[in-house]
Amino acid sequence: MKLTESQEEYLKTIYILSKNNNKIRVTDIANKLKITKPSVNKGVNSLKELGLLNYEAYKNIELTKKGIEKAKEILKKYDILNMFLTEVLEIDKDQAMEEAKAMKYAMSKETTKKLDEYITKILDLGDLDCGYNSDSEKCRTCVKITAKNRLRKEKKEE
Repeated sequence: MKLTESQEEYLKTIYILSKNNNKIRVTDIANKLKITKPSVNKGVNSLKELGLLNYEAYKNIELTKKGIEKAKEILKKYDILNMFLTEVLEIDKDQAMEEAKAMKYAMSKETTKKLDEYITKILDLGDLDCGYNSDSEKCRTCVKITAKNRLRKEKKEE
């Protein structure tokens, strides 16, 4: 299922908000994205039609299992791209954030997987004894920290 950029942004935002609050409303999304409530209503209804969330007017918004999986996929793409841009290519953090956000829409699952494998190899993450799983948000956060620390150490040694 291919989503539009705005649908992906809504889904990602809903998922992130759900991590901090189990009651998500249209107003919360509008405030977070700095857009109007009618725009959010339109986006939320399009996601509802795709079976990615449950929503009734003036009630809370809940992601379906399918919606949670899709949101995690979107975040994973972003994390992988952002890590590649900042840690491997050493692009400025703010610039990398904007570019990763734009690039994630164009990447296929296959490309995401290959880039993830490349980053794991180039940053020498294969020796992690923790059972690293690139599908786990916790693991991706840990890998970002590990990669940064290893790159800093290499730079100091040079």
